[in-house]
Amino acid sequence: MKGGSRAALAFYAGFCLGALALYAVLVWSGALRSPASPPTATFLPEPPPFTFPPGPAPQTPPPLDVQSPTEPPRSLTYAPADLADFDRLRPRALAVPVQGKTARDIQDNFAEMRGARAHEAIDILAPRGTPVVAVAEGTVKKLFKSDRGGLTVYQFDPEDAYSYYYAHLDRYADGLAEGKRLAKGDVVGYVGTSGNAPANTPHLHFTIFRLGPEKHWWEGTPINPYPLWAFEE
Repeated sequence: MKGGSRAALAFYAGFCLGALALYAVLVWSGALRSPASPPTATFLPEPPPFTFPPGPAPQTPPPLDVQSPTEPPRSLTYAPADLADFDRLRPRALAVPVQGKTARDIQDNFAEMRGARAHEAIDILAPRGTPVVAVAEGTVKKLFKSDRGGLTVYQFDPEDAYSYYYAHLDRYADGLAEGKRLAKGDVVGYVGTSGNAPANTPHLHFTIFRLGPEKHWWEGTPINPYPLWAFEE
């Protein structure tokens, strides 16, 4: 073999070996893949299910009328006052229960909140010692001293359908007793701040309760008396 042929053969063999080595490197690095080989898939871990962050446990709302250990329950879960109550009470022409006050002096604060509970009564401000009078005829069912209402009077109407409630009295009228029959305008007590009334704000706390079938003096559905006076003058 001639010298030129041997050199050409050596060059060709070296070229083939180099090309083969380059091909092996490209395949090993992934830069060159066979068309028949599917791409390698990369799987990410599945995220955990979404949950809301922990928060404070829901609080049960307090009852409408929270009572102290010495305060009888009052509000019942009966249906609220309706037009039938006002139809029965309006013909009685209830007196304003604070002597010297008129319908013009009364403000409707029945639905105002007192802390976590509804007021469910009308406050009539007057100087301490102002006479408090019966709004209609009836009978003194209960004289009761409570933490909230102080000196109170529960007066039932003649049909035992409604109770008139007077609270925060400074003192009772002389001779007032349970079972005493009252005429409209009779003095039952005097404006004060007994119970939880502010010491510098004497007033009468007054409301009407529709009595339940048991006729308990400590239970009833509160009725706003304000509409009974609102259009008197």
